[in-house]
Amino acid sequence: MRLKQSYLEFTRMSEYFRSLGLLLARLVIAYGFFEPAMMKWNDIDAVAEWFGSIGIPLPGINAYLAAMTEITGVILLALGLMTRLISLPLMVVMIVAIVTVHLPNGFSAGDNGFEIPLYYLLFLLLFFAEGAGKFSLDRLIFGERE
Repeated sequence: MRLKQSYLEFTRMSEYFRSLGLLLARLVIAYGFFEPAMMKWNDIDAVAEWFGSIGIPLPGINAYLAAMTEITGVILLALGLMTRLISLPLMVVMIVAIVTVHLPNGFSAGDNGFEIPLYYLLFLLLFFAEGAGKFSLDRLIFGERE
């Protein structure tokens, strides 16, 4: 009985770190999307050509959609604004990246496998389910609760 009470108290105290964890995770994931988004924007024609070469339909449109989704995701995740909403298209980007680029290389990140995109996908699912936390514009503007 004492073990159960101790564990429940520990669990209650750990809840104070929930929003800090969500904030740090959002910032790290936003930072991770920044470089790929900028690389796409800096040479969108090459990205469209590459998309076409790997069989992505409408490669020009999809290159712009991916770049816009990623840069919008960087901004919104960093601010914690419309976090649940932006997580959905970013999850689609990650699923497409896994299926079209990383899956044939296996799991390992060192082999350009799907390990890192899978982690991004899982964090985005967490943001979709949990929201941005109290250190966010979602909380300030919409009063979103944890």
